Amino acid sequence: MPAMLQASYKQFADRRSLGFVGEEMMTYRQLQTEVEALGTQLRNKGIRKGSKVAILSTNMPNWGVTFFAIGSIGAVAVPILPDFHPTEIRNIIQHAEAEAIFVSENLLSKVEPEEYPMVKVFHIETLTEQNTEDYPQAESTPTTDFQYEDVDKEDLLSIIYTSGTTGKSKGVMLSHQNIIWTGQQSRTLQHIIEEDRFLSVLPLSHTFENTLGLILPIMFGASVHYLKKPPIASVLLPALQTVKPTIMLVVPLIIEKVYKGKILPQINSKAITRSLYKIRPFQKLLSRIAGKKLYQTFGGQLKFFGIGGAKLDNQVERFLMDAKFPLAIGYGLTETSPLLAGAVGKNVRYLSTGIPMKGVKLRIASADPATGEGEIQAQGKNIMKGYYKEPDLTKDVFTEDGWFRTGDLGKFDKNGFLYIKGRIKNMIVGASGENIYPEEIESLINRMEYVLESLVVEKKGRLVAMVHLNMEEIETRVQNMKSIRDEAVLRINSRVDEILEEIQQKVNEEVNKFSRIQMVVLQPVPFEKTPTQKIKRFLYH
Repeated sequence: MPAMLQASYKQFADRRSLGFVGEEMMTYRQLQTEVEALGTQLRNKGIRKGSKVAILSTNMPNWGVTFFAIGSIGAVAVPILPDFHPTEIRNIIQHAEAEAIFVSENLLSKVEPEEYPMVKVFHIETLTEQNTEDYPQAESTPTTDFQYEDVDKEDLLSIIYTSGTTGKSKGVMLSHQNIIWTGQQSRTLQHIIEEDRFLSVLPLSHTFENTLGLILPIMFGASVHYLKKPPIASVLLPALQTVKPTIMLVVPLIIEKVYKGKILPQINSKAITRSLYKIRPFQKLLSRIAGKKLYQTFGGQLKFFGIGGAKLDNQVERFLMDAKFPLAIGYGLTETSPLLAGAVGKNVRYLSTGIPMKGVKLRIASADPATGEGEIQAQGKNIMKGYYKEPDLTKDVFTEDGWFRTGDLGKFDKNGFLYIKGRIKNMIVGASGENIYPEEIESLINRMEYVLESLVVEKKGRLVAMVHLNMEEIETRVQNMKSIRDEAVLRINSRVDEILEEIQQKVNEEVNKFSRIQMVVLQPVPFEKTPTQKIKRFLYH
């Protein structure tokens, strides 16, 4: 990282680097001043090569300044997801043996300094230590004599604690090479230039945003714009018009909400468009029209709309492809820094996560002779060093011959495109030993009208689908029938029952007989999710 940063400062000195939407951006030269001043301050506070420094903060320009300063002095960053519970945060700080933590104002209540008397607490907004006034601003420290630490590519740069859909979080150890190499190689999938503008909406403490939304743009002289508030529609829409981003990274949930909340209701609002949308050629045409509007909503200059972190709903993927939206799908894990494969431009294929990233080798282990499906295993310079202080867990995720086991089931088609079936540990074994992939059934359910999200689980040997419905939409439709209030409530309830029955019937017509659902139940509130918006499956078994 020190080498990458120095090269960027030199090459892009007067270009814009990081800033808040609509505010003045820091140039790369100013970024250098801030980073070196903070690096000096950390050294003065006793932070050395190998020291662990936690970051618990919402996205902001100073998040990057802090991360770069930590890397520049050879210390190890420990980014913590803002959504983590105070207990999880305490466990991480203790487990990582952090000597300092940078906290944003809005998350200070999650950190009780008296619980960690040895940990220095810094305010990330001012880059000063709590209860001290000794470094009012970066300018006061001359940066001419700043010495970048001599780091080895194998040295640790970051320990990222995963958000765990299966419970306990693990500290993934990523080296300088893991992260910087992944940033470099990502450019083989999507060319980044100095004029590119990134709008950041995912947490920087997640490796997807960290590597591809911070390291990658800074490596190639682009600018990154941050929101001051969470990316709800009223904040995001004006920001898109101000920044007119060329590149965005999102998780599926963001675009699925737009599709199900805005686009589908418009198509369904008229009987004629609702009927036409069921006929493929008209569906393409209507999607293209809606897509043009959506493109303008996103600022009208997007060239790359990267989706990763979880599976994208099939129906939404089909819409984005029909709409000629600049869709890109990425596949990877925290353990792979994160990128393993990507579908961009001409490599976008319906339901595929594209081709392996240059320099990454992927193989399918113990493939089923009939389906070609097996565990996806990976090799490359982006594979983690292991789980921090967990040698047994580390050993479990590597094969005898040194390949990383992703825990994902997938297969390659004859052209080398990767298709993912689901997580091995989510797979349900049917009564006669058949493999049932809940994710595949869920993607069928999620295509149904009124469905927002679903989860398929096994209960007492039966397949049960838990479904969270768009109640607002159902109520609107029922109320349009001009019925009196009590009757409306009854009608809504009976309509919900009808919808659940319909889901069961339609899904069971489309799946093989051992994947048929025996029961569909209403999930009245949204499912609990990890900070990367994956459903916490372990809570619902």
